Amino acid sequence: MEARRQRDPAFSEVPAPPSVAASGPAFPCIVLDRVSLRFQSERRRVQALSDISLSIAEGEFVALLGPTGCGKSSLLRLVSDLLAPTAGTIAVRGEPAAAARRLNQFGFVFQEPALLSWRTTLGNVQLPLEVVGYPPEKRIARCEELLDSVGLLKFKDAYPHELSGGMKQRAAMVRALAWNPSILLMDEPFTALDELTRGQLQDDLLQLWNHERKTILFVTHNISEAIYLADRIVVMSPHPGRIKTVLRPDLPRPRTDDFHETQEFMKWTRMAREALRS
Repeated sequence: MEARRQRDPAFSEVPAPPSVAASGPAFPCIVLDRVSLRFQSERRRVQALSDISLSIAEGEFVALLGPTGCGKSSLLRLVSDLLAPTAGTIAVRGEPAAAARRLNQFGFVFQEPALLSWRTTLGNVQLPLEVVGYPPEKRIARCEELLDSVGLLKFKDAYPHELSGGMKQRAAMVRALAWNPSILLMDEPFTALDELTRGQLQDDLLQLWNHERKTILFVTHNISEAIYLADRIVVMSPHPGRIKTVLRPDLPRPRTDDFHETQEFMKWTRMAREALRS
């Protein structure tokens, strides 16, 4: 594996995060510098993440790929300031992650849609706009535009129990974009869906990303999904979570479903599988 990394430019060791002071006004979007996380369970102290260093550019789509329990979801919570690192630092545009959270720069999409059962689809998507004080006269237009972009406008008055699993996840996805956050954090959002629906939502996400150009940090344990969606794939080790390597698929955009059948896609699938196994 080491020999292959040396001769194949697609494999790269994790770059040292750039100095914020030296980068001038053009800060990277997110910088994690030697971040670790420990917590105390009922029986023992657990090392969840160890020495994570990573720099993510503005508008970049980065996938975190690794086995269950390697700390991918914990890493999202650290970036969003929902957890505090045990060691190391996290900066968002040159400021502490807490400042980005206070400025509502993060949008979340989780594995479960978590829609409020007593609200319509439109009402659920409007909810974060109400929380952040978005002008009432602009709320409906903004949310209807987003619902229309994923084919849900005609279901705007439907309640969650009237929607399919894919529709619920589409609603959750556009809800996260409702107040126009600049960073989208996605925690295995398509895992519970069937293959066809998952593929449709992946395409919806890429279309939204192409239009809105958010910085996206996407957690998955699905190799094909990571390659299809991301600019870079951060491959993580089993517990405790460390970055093993970073893959940079030189694949063209826009990507379509038939792309899965190409030799290039299959080559990157093999490379990612090898990186996980090594």
